[in-house]
Amino acid sequence: MALRAWVVLLVFVSAAGCAAQPFGVDLDGRPVDRLAAPGSRAIVLFFAASDCPICNRYIPEIERLDREFAPAGVRFWWVYPNPEDTPGVVRRHQQQFDIQGNTVLDTQQRLTAMAHATITPEVAVFVPKRNTLREVYRGRIDDRYVSLGQERPSADKHELEIALRALIANRPIAAPGGPPIGCSIVPRSEP
Repeated sequence: MALRAWVVLLVFVSAAGCAAQPFGVDLDGRPVDRLAAPGSRAIVLFFAASDCPICNRYIPEIERLDREFAPAGVRFWWVYPNPEDTPGVVRRHQQQFDIQGNTVLDTQQRLTAMAHATITPEVAVFVPKRNTLREVYRGRIDDRYVSLGQERPSADKHELEIALRALIANRPIAAPGGPPIGCSIVPRSEP
């Protein structure tokens, strides 16, 4: 079966809450089998890396959006896909930056594959629908970074926020205006 078909099957089975492979593990090594409680409007996956300075600059923005949209049923996850981000490293990172949100170590890079994420920071927004997750947005958070090393003083267009507002209002969601800028996700080496 093709890789894409396996990913779709994994998303379906995991979203259904069946005994499929978990999305990842939490910081205590427990499997993360469910990304959102029943009735959630959306799931935002924020792909993070403890050693990416651009990613670290977005921590306050992601926390602000989490606080703003959580009451509307949007659940945010800090997804750490890189092999060097072990539980100890991530705990220190979260303490250093006072990160309080849901965290998943994407040790098998299942979420990375599901979202087709390649960069930290990058976000993917999924809508739970019956027993599946449907991606409705993937890309950058805003337009603060023009390229590596070239940053605006502040963002002109807050694309993730605009997408979430459209989702909550049941309006069409626009694609991001450009690619995410940051650090590459390190591919998992096969055993």
